[in-house]
Amino acid sequence: MTDTRADTTGMTGVAEDQLQPIRWINSLRIQIGLALALLAAAFTSTVVFTLYEVGLRKHDYAILNLAGQLRVTSQSMAGQALHYLQATSRFEGGVADTDGPSTFARDLDHQVQLFDKIIKAFEERSLPPELTGRAEVLDCKWDEESVAQLKITARFWQTYRQKLLLVWGASSPKAGKTLRQTAQHVLDHDEALQGAATDLTHAFQHMMESKLRLLKRVNQAALLFMVMLLVFILALLHRKVLHPLKLTLAGFNRVWRGDLGYQVPVTTDNEIGQMTQGFNHLSRRLDALFRLTDRINHGTSLSDTLCFIFEEFRGFLPLDWVGVLSVLPDKRSISLERMHTDRVIQSQETPLREGEMFADPGARFDALLCTARPLPIPRLDEYVRQHPEIEFAVQLQQAGFGAAVYLPLFSTPDGGMMLVFATRQPCAYTEEHQEWLANIAGQVAHSVERTVVMEDLVISAVSGLAKLAESRDPETGDHLVRMSLYSVIIAEQLASGGEYAAQLDSNAIRDIFRFAPMHDIGKVGIKDEILLKPGRLTPEERTEMEKHPAIGGQVLRRSEAQMNAHGHSIFTAGIEIAECHHEKFDGSGYPDGLAGQDIPLSARIVAVADVFDALTSKRPYKEAWPVEKAMAVLRADAGGHFDPLVISAAEQSLPRLLDVYERLKHV
Repeated sequence: MTDTRADTTGMTGVAEDQLQPIRWINSLRIQIGLALALLAAAFTSTVVFTLYEVGLRKHDYAILNLAGQLRVTSQSMAGQALHYLQATSRFEGGVADTDGPSTFARDLDHQVQLFDKIIKAFEERSLPPELTGRAEVLDCKWDEESVAQLKITARFWQTYRQKLLLVWGASSPKAGKTLRQTAQHVLDHDEALQGAATDLTHAFQHMMESKLRLLKRVNQAALLFMVMLLVFILALLHRKVLHPLKLTLAGFNRVWRGDLGYQVPVTTDNEIGQMTQGFNHLSRRLDALFRLTDRINHGTSLSDTLCFIFEEFRGFLPLDWVGVLSVLPDKRSISLERMHTDRVIQSQETPLREGEMFADPGARFDALLCTARPLPIPRLDEYVRQHPEIEFAVQLQQAGFGAAVYLPLFSTPDGGMMLVFATRQPCAYTEEHQEWLANIAGQVAHSVERTVVMEDLVISAVSGLAKLAESRDPETGDHLVRMSLYSVIIAEQLASGGEYAAQLDSNAIRDIFRFAPMHDIGKVGIKDEILLKPGRLTPEERTEMEKHPAIGGQVLRRSEAQMNAHGHSIFTAGIEIAECHHEKFDGSGYPDGLAGQDIPLSARIVAVADVFDALTSKRPYKEAWPVEKAMAVLRADAGGHFDPLVISAAEQSLPRLLDVYERLKHV
């Protein structure tokens, strides 16, 4: 079976979160119901038609009985006439006995009247009870052959009767000519009369046989139709139910065996197809959740975790931006710890900055952490108009987002954290999205909390190593803090546009901030008599001092190798900074004499920040330089010691550099 795993990366999630409604014509219940209704209608119609035709056969038997009576009556008339003639021939002079003529005349009169009634009833298509012996009148319908033969037989009878009456007597059979002549007339025309009655009987028989054949054909057609309909229903059940269920069962087995994310082919658009879509939807969600958990477990920073959340959740949510908010211990302010978005929005000017703090009047966010339920904001513009004091929401709206939803993760006595999802489209988050977020909040919270703890440990270790190096350096004050902030400001300026923008995403800038303090960690391997020497170093001592970048690189490379052994990478940027921050753009630096773009960008940025702080800070061997003089020196060394583009970025971000300088300066 082909693996039809769906790639949901980059989807808005709206279509995936909602099963498509079933058109009534495609509904399995409607289709099977219609088929069964047709089957029931065909069966009922056949039974009703058969019962009706069987009921009509009773009429046919009455008709055949009366037609038979015509033949019997004609035969009886001939037999009585023959008997009368034979009886009268035994007497001389042809004089019959006393009772013979009256009996023959009475019977003949009765038979003629009976023949008249039957023919008249046939012509009127209505058989009275006195003829059929039934309680009701039987209404009849004839086919063309029967009607034609009835007309012939009726005309013959009228002619026969008129001639008989002429022979028998115009007014009464008992008067007029002799009965012997009447009897002879009956015998002479007996064959013709019986032939007319027989022809009518045969016509009726043919009509009834045709009806029986029609009944047979109708029953055969109905049976064939019901068989075909039954076959259609079985085929429909196989195609629309059994086969899709078989595929779905196979999908269940594959998911049960661990193939999360497997997509069952959707072969129908009915309830079974909707069930399959629901299974596929669940499978994708399970796969995304496990994939997210797995990726988070391999993440070493909150940034990695947030990136994984952004990539995986886009398959199920409308998502253009995701951030982590931290409620600070004072419960009156929050901090945007991390944020992640796509390149399109990232390249735009936005007021949102990682690490920025926002006032939280009324401790709204702390109260939200206690609810542990997602809070949707369908329209950010309306929310901001109603709550202009919520600074974070104001900046989200100013960044161009139309809707957001807050997802509380965990709460601690010192605060807590929550995820914020935002999209440009207003009213994008449905109740189903919120329910899904609420269901997975526990797993995500556990992973985020674990990542935060790990990141805190890494940051603590990095800070400890940096402090260790600083403790052996004669430089004093907040040098590590200042030069880290200077590095971040210059990096953010480069990231805003230009040749280096693509190399400086939020993760790269954050790594520069973290590892800039470790630029001189290699000095822990330099002898005190050289590191702490107050005067000028000898050439041999200078050579020994210039080994500290390589020593720092070796220390961090060993740490990185240990992390790589566990599937993680942390110290890459730190290695670049420690090894290369003394390289010069023209290739005259140390330890490897790298030049231009061969020097890692992070090291080029830290080099400028380090020298700027060294020039503008007081040292035991010098006073602090004015900022203008320091910038002049940096500009003079652009293209030689420093990357010209980095120097340009430092000049453009000078107001922000001065803000840090004024707050943390050491003069």
